[in-house]
Amino acid sequence: MEPKINYQLKLDQILDGLEGTPRLLLHSCCAPCSSYVLEYLSRYFEITLFYYNPNIDPPEEYQRRLAEQKRLLAALPVKHPVTLIAGDYDPLVYADAVRGVEDTPEGGQRCRRCIARRLEEAAKLCLAQGCHWFTTTLTISPHKDAPFINACGAALAEKYGTPLYVMDEDLIRENCRQFVGSMEKYYGGAGLVCYASKAFCCKAMCKIMKEENMGLD
Repeated sequence: MEPKINYQLKLDQILDGLEGTPRLLLHSCCAPCSSYVLEYLSRYFEITLFYYNPNIDPPEEYQRRLAEQKRLLAALPVKHPVTLIAGDYDPLVYADAVRGVEDTPEGGQRCRRCIARRLEEAAKLCLAQGCHWFTTTLTISPHKDAPFINACGAALAEKYGTPLYVMDEDLIRENCRQFVGSMEKYYGGAGLVCYASKAFCCKAMCKIMKEENMGLD
């Protein structure tokens, strides 16, 4: 069995070696997932925030989520500038990406193809915008396939000649606390952060969620 990569350690090493204020292309899947990431990474980077998620339906829901991303960005106390770019909303892009695997379960080929398409758009935009790095908020979630996302990003970085910046929370409890803290800070505790139990559910995981004031979906 290959040893597990400590991405938090790799992150710390990258930050320690930064010179000046590099430009980072950050792909955002949604406002809540981006809250802590933006607050944290804006200490070190000038960020171009790329909101791109073509698998949202109907269009009104996409616009509602985009509006929330804008609202959150206006409320964040960032150290360095953050510029929002909204990707083109075209559900046909998603339909084309997952053609033939539409009925596969969550976390399977359908999800992988969707993620790969979004990351490729981020890599292209990183190059077009002249950013030094690109990354995504997708790996911040404990129920996403972080190893696949990181491998996909690394392959795209090599393809487009843009460095990949990886942020992966290794500790589930710390991840929970960051999300709960961000929701309390930016949403006044009005919402409940829920763990997607369909990803992995057992008594131990449920106990952790209860102790960290998380809900279960």
